[in-house]
Amino acid sequence: MPRERLDEHGLGLDGIAWTRVSQKLVWTDLVSTVLAGGVVTAGLLLLGGVTGGLGAPAGRVFLGIGVVIGIITLVTALLTPRRIRAIGYALRDDDLVLRRGLMWQRFTAVPYGRLQLVDVARGPLDRVLGMSELKFVTAAASTNVRIPGIPAAHADELRDRLVELAESRRAGL
Repeated sequence: MPRERLDEHGLGLDGIAWTRVSQKLVWTDLVSTVLAGGVVTAGLLLLGGVTGGLGAPAGRVFLGIGVVIGIITLVTALLTPRRIRAIGYALRDDDLVLRRGLMWQRFTAVPYGRLQLVDVARGPLDRVLGMSELKFVTAAASTNVRIPGIPAAHADELRDRLVELAESRRAGL
């Protein structure tokens, strides 16, 4: 696994010490991608076969869409490990910064004083793999900030730390 390039101070090239999410997240994403894509692909291929196969126009349409969905599922599954490696977060003095994305990188800074709720969620597969997801509610109505793939023990500590920082920053408002 290639490591993130660091400067002489151990920081990322952008000057931020990023914390990556657990690589176990690759498995949860792969399972959900393959299950969803496989079910849709199989359903479309079955529907194409039932409606006449390659001999009927409707059958060709369903088969063609099924093949396209199958290819999209395969490409998504192949890119999943790299996409997961691109997810990271950093606790700075005044805010929490999140990054994600391969082609379209997205950086989100959440000021501690704007945090209203820090929620720890664990789905069934996450519990088996010992992971959690932190979800944040902020003062902005449209914010959908979340950090998936955090080890369960670390997620509880991080939640408590963020709540403490949020309360101290809000007291100054």
